[in-house]
Amino acid sequence: MRCYANQLPSELKKGLKPFYLVFGEEPFQEAQCVQLIRDSAKAQGFNEVIKFTLAQGFDWQEIIAQYQSMSLFSARTIIELDLNQQKPGTPGANTFKKVVELENPDTILIVKGAKASQDVQRGAWFKALDKQGLFVPCYPLSGNHLKRWLDEQCQRLSLNLQNEAKLSLINATEGNLLACFQELEKLSLIHGDALITQQLVMQGLLNQSKFDIFDLSDALLNGHTTQAIKVLNKLASDNTEVVSILWAINKDLNTLISVQQGLLQGESLATLFKQKAIWKNQQAPVQTAINRLNIHTLESISSELALFDASYKQGVLIAPYQALAHICIKFCQPLDIPLPCHTNRQ
Repeated sequence: MRCYANQLPSELKKGLKPFYLVFGEEPFQEAQCVQLIRDSAKAQGFNEVIKFTLAQGFDWQEIIAQYQSMSLFSARTIIELDLNQQKPGTPGANTFKKVVELENPDTILIVKGAKASQDVQRGAWFKALDKQGLFVPCYPLSGNHLKRWLDEQCQRLSLNLQNEAKLSLINATEGNLLACFQELEKLSLIHGDALITQQLVMQGLLNQSKFDIFDLSDALLNGHTTQAIKVLNKLASDNTEVVSILWAINKDLNTLISVQQGLLQGESLATLFKQKAIWKNQQAPVQTAINRLNIHTLESISSELALFDASYKQGVLIAPYQALAHICIKFCQPLDIPLPCHTNRQ
């Protein structure tokens, strides 16, 4: 039976299954689901966990031996088998079908693996386990699914985040659920159930460095090249997440593009400041940037940010902070040199 990750807690309350198939491309969800199963089983007396990982020369008979022996010699037991991004092959398939025939009420089998394609799901071994157990697919989350997941985690931790703070956290962690959850746990320890603003979230992401993301924003908007590079170097030395810096630059860039487009359509700067919720303390730096950067330059920077984002995610940037420095310089003063993208592939 199929059960999505967010449905697993309610399914576990209905009772334990003898077999669990936890497959997917999202490692944090997979680990969280396995932990939920383990905790639920432990509450019902399954106190021993035996783990296996599929590797070259793996002895599948070990699974059958452990599965058969549990009720005779040990406490109620969970067997966890990590397929290690591989398919079980014929020996594994035969083992799974044998285990189903030997169903042992004192043993639970959890099988973890990569995304279960339709080809895998049509396999006789998969169908046999699925028929008696529970299939939990763990998909990468995005859009409304990611927002819903974040809301669920906030509720679980009794966190009170502003909507802007949630969006900033999602953007800064780029769909990395583990990084996002770690930040939520940290916010919970620091702030409890108090209201958490966007600024508090970003300060937490940047570990409250001497220079923070807001200092970089001020330097970029005001066109202070030397200061921008100085701040960027400090952020780099503090191992500030690249995606957090990218998010901050992109946020300012989108604001400037939106304002420039409004000006081209004949709207007044005062009206645009109000429409875009640009506070008084930011209006002078934004106006300075608008006077310095025309729409063509802003769109050029936007293209380079998109290139940087794609190259960074593909792992083809050897020196991402160097590339960010290039973008920062272009933000402060027009620069016609293209973004340096260095591949690490031979």
